[in-house]
Amino acid sequence: MAGRGKSRTVKQAAAREPAPKSPPKSPTKSGPKSGQEAEQTSTWEPGPIVSSAHLAAGGMASLSEFEFGLILASHAFHRWMVRCIEAAGISGLSALDVMVLHSVAHRARSKKLADICLVLNVEDTHLVTYAVRKLEAQGLVKSGRAGKEKTVEITAKGEGAVQRYHEVREALLVRAVKGVGFAPDLLSDNAALLRVLSGHYDQAARSAASL
Repeated sequence: MAGRGKSRTVKQAAAREPAPKSPPKSPTKSGPKSGQEAEQTSTWEPGPIVSSAHLAAGGMASLSEFEFGLILASHAFHRWMVRCIEAAGISGLSALDVMVLHSVAHRARSKKLADICLVLNVEDTHLVTYAVRKLEAQGLVKSGRAGKEKTVEITAKGEGAVQRYHEVREALLVRAVKGVGFAPDLLSDNAALLRVLSGHYDQAARSAASL
């Protein structure tokens, strides 16, 4: 009985004693980031500037970047031609009409329709035919014949229009581009690159048409 009472007393004393507290955990400190992690968080490199990321994901992202620049430049160039010819006093012409007008005025000699299409790389000849009709209606060009082929030549009114276009272009565009400091050789090199790439696009178009 005495042993049983002593055991009960020890158990009760143990129950009254508070359980020992575990030492507080020191807050974990993140170690220094590796060089690669620090670089990833501190710098951000954008991808190529494109309008079609699904095309840039292919084998030549730089070509997609070039195409986006070409899209912007072509629309800006077309808009410029229309505004410039309007400033020169001629309205109602499209960008293609203006290109045909300059092509006819080139070197002051008559041109065949086929040659105009070839030089401007226009596949649909009816577009050039329609442009010539619009220019004729405004008295800017006149038609003739060389054998069985139709020819087009500039008129005095057309010469005056392209000369005023030249003056507006020099004042608004040429002066601004020269002010940027572009080297003439750089522009010539880019022009050569565009002509080379146009051949690749034409060949790819022919290949696509045969599929």
